[in-house]
Amino acid sequence: MPKEKWNEQFQQNKHTYGTKVNEFIQHKSTLFPDNANVACFAEGEGRNAVYLAKQGHDVTAYDISPVGLYHATLLAEEKNVKINTMEADLVDMSVERNKFDGAIMVFGHVHELNQRKFLTNMMQSVKNGGYFIFEVYSKYQINYDTGGPGIEEMLYDPVEILDIIKPYK
Repeated sequence: MPKEKWNEQFQQNKHTYGTKVNEFIQHKSTLFPDNANVACFAEGEGRNAVYLAKQGHDVTAYDISPVGLYHATLLAEEKNVKINTMEADLVDMSVERNKFDGAIMVFGHVHELNQRKFLTNMMQSVKNGGYFIFEVYSKYQINYDTGGPGIEEMLYDPVEILDIIKPYK
């Protein structure tokens, strides 16, 4: 979704998705080694980045929205932790390869034509042996109207995801 849409969303509704860590990320973040260098992609206003920083990780939050990243910085200050932020369109920008011990991405939805590049970009940023933990909405979810962008082309095909991640262990 375009940068302007997210800037407007975050300006109108500070902490659009709340300040509490995503439950899946909370549960799975134990896979990261202590004091890991972790990337949080499509991080928005920083709820997951702040949680991971509180766990002792060195965190870099990437998002397309400078407004979201500003809110992430404020949340980190409020919780007495430090996070790094990077404004980035992860479809157009390549992240440095083998940079992070682990990475997360929650509900980073891009057009289906860009999903392979988007996911591969993030996966390649993780060092061998690291984990990339992500949660997205399936194309099948649209029938339940329980969240996500509500545009089928912005949702993920589970079979396509399996194909994208196949080269990685």
